[in-house]
Amino acid sequence: MCFIGILKVALLQLIQNSDSKENLKKGYEYCRLAKKMGADIALFPEMWNNGYSLPETIEEVEKWKEAAVDQDHEFFTSFKNLARELNMAIGITYLERWKGLPRNTISLIDRFGNSALTYAKVHTCDFSSEAFCTPGDSFYTCDLDTSVGSVKIGAMICYDREFPESARILMLKGAEVILIPNACEIDENRKCQLRTRAYENMVGVALTNYAKGTCNGHSMAFDVVSFREIIKGKEWISRNTLIVEAGEEEGIFMACFNIDELREYRKSEVWGNAYRKPKAYSLLISEEVGEPFKRKNAKR
Repeated sequence: MCFIGILKVALLQLIQNSDSKENLKKGYEYCRLAKKMGADIALFPEMWNNGYSLPETIEEVEKWKEAAVDQDHEFFTSFKNLARELNMAIGITYLERWKGLPRNTISLIDRFGNSALTYAKVHTCDFSSEAFCTPGDSFYTCDLDTSVGSVKIGAMICYDREFPESARILMLKGAEVILIPNACEIDENRKCQLRTRAYENMVGVALTNYAKGTCNGHSMAFDVVSFREIIKGKEWISRNTLIVEAGEEEGIFMACFNIDELREYRKSEVWGNAYRKPKAYSLLISEEVGEPFKRKNAKR
């Protein structure tokens, strides 16, 4: 349960449907339910407009591209209108029409119906059919007007979370909460990844996955407050930062972030950008790839 003063992110854990019109209708229904639950943001799983449908062969690509939409398409403008009507931000995900091959994209529509942030997946799964997508080229944040004031929001998509650089860049750009649409099985190791991204960057993370039948659910969120003072100035206790974890079933699961507490914690703790040594990290921007990590299908 969430209380006044808390940023509330509704994780819309849904079952895949490859029909764009059905997904538009279902998306409306679940956004309205999320608003009734008090959500500030409703977050869809990855590539919701076509249910994360990808071509299996090169011959299928042209037909697959027909499902791509842009921000002038009815699918997108309908969610802009809905966000304005509900006074609630919506993180809508879609196969984005793009020059050449489409992109795997999330747009965060603010509660006034404006597109506040658009991000295309940088780490496309080039070892799979997602190689047919055009990768994004950077990570972005925005200042989102919410019921608890302005909150700096960032976004990454699914496989992005397996690269620590994704969350690190967003933290360096000021992100306080990162939204993560997802479309793959969530296991204990991936859960640990998310916990670590929140911990090492002192940033909230909220992931929405498809329910059982498409993936395996387990949409989840972590906050940043890893330690709490129990005796003022003398003793600290470690705490579980898991806010919410869904089961496998379809539904709406609320992630509640105490933004004031997050900001106070970031002012004093040692992670994030407090004690980094960037001069020692030059190898991180090298394009060179050695064995055993060379892959012929990797895009650079």
